Amino acid sequence: MKIKVGVIFGGETVEHEVSIITAVQAMEHINQEKYEIIPIYISKDRIWYTGKMLMDIDIYKDFNELKKYAKQVVLTKTKDGFFLQNTKGLFKRNITDIDIAFPIVHGNNAEDGTLQGYLDTVGIPYVGSRVLGSALGQDKVIMKQIFKSMGLPIVDYVWFYDSDYADDLEDIFDKVKKLGFPVIVKPASLGSSVGISYVKSESNLASAIEEAMKYDTKVVVEKAVENLVEVNCSVLGNYEYQEISEIEEVTSSDEILTYADKYTGGSKGKLKTASKGMASASRIIPARISNELKEKVKDISKKAFRALNLSGVVRIDYLIDKKSNKVYINEPNIIPGSLAFYLWEPAGKKYEYLLDELITLSIKDYRKRSKKIYSFESNILSNYGIKGAKGLKSTKFIKK
Repeated sequence: MKIKVGVIFGGETVEHEVSIITAVQAMEHINQEKYEIIPIYISKDRIWYTGKMLMDIDIYKDFNELKKYAKQVVLTKTKDGFFLQNTKGLFKRNITDIDIAFPIVHGNNAEDGTLQGYLDTVGIPYVGSRVLGSALGQDKVIMKQIFKSMGLPIVDYVWFYDSDYADDLEDIFDKVKKLGFPVIVKPASLGSSVGISYVKSESNLASAIEEAMKYDTKVVVEKAVENLVEVNCSVLGNYEYQEISEIEEVTSSDEILTYADKYTGGSKGKLKTASKGMASASRIIPARISNELKEKVKDISKKAFRALNLSGVVRIDYLIDKKSNKVYINEPNIIPGSLAFYLWEPAGKKYEYLLDELITLSIKDYRKRSKKIYSFESNILSNYGIKGAKGLKSTKFIKK
């Protein structure tokens, strides 16, 4: 019997379209002799849909057409298992059961632990990092604080809320000037290079901060690494073991790697071009760095992966000053574009096998977690009432 995998993608996020691209790629490569694919698309207005047509990327060119044929659903649990239940009509009926969920979402409101928390509440096993790791990996401020506490190398930075900027703009400008230009201005919890600006002088700082604040309440300003080489690697595993992919060197058409560089090969590409996802970015594999630097990147990657409580497959991005040979960890991508398959294939792991390992790993982790104690059979409320309340008053508590 095939394992039924519910691939969840989309969502109310600025990386909605990128999620569709990554999910369609993955569904095309999941071994259909072993797994039955159940596509689950979350629209930008947070309505869930299912239907085999969702596996075809062309359907997303006209969302009105999609809505005509896809079924609106909700994920539910019964005594018989996990089901997608229709939400239209007088009678709610189960459309299909699901054995395991595979979240392939990007950005805030999705990748940041929001969806993972819902799946945990339902109780269904799912692929990838859980709530804590997902949340930590999405917030660029919190992750930097953890990396610093672990002694991992990060660039100098300052951060602030949009309310801080409104209340004391001059103080924030002073802190940024102490970093020294050029700087990179980012929304704290977005990915795919959305809302990011490279700022060479103070005259452009305000507009860059205002651009970042369009997308987030928290803003990060980092000291730009000069003589820059950007490299990425992927980590596969959990807290017990970590496997490292090949390391890539990513080239950009600008000072920073842009959304267009990542997903349309540096162009304004059409959907067919963009459907290559992160695989369309300009890259050199393996990266043209020394073996010493490669080992350093691999070592930092394993430590960062464990420090953030990550699981599944992630991509970790690095900044290298090629003059001083200093390595700085930039950020992890908890659910990376294209699931970073292009970093695993050069290491001898085909995309089909990578997906199989991810699903197998999540099933093993779920079984292991199921052996832990999360609740007790006793119910103190069974004695609660008029008499029970008095009884509680007489309960002795030990003060520590």
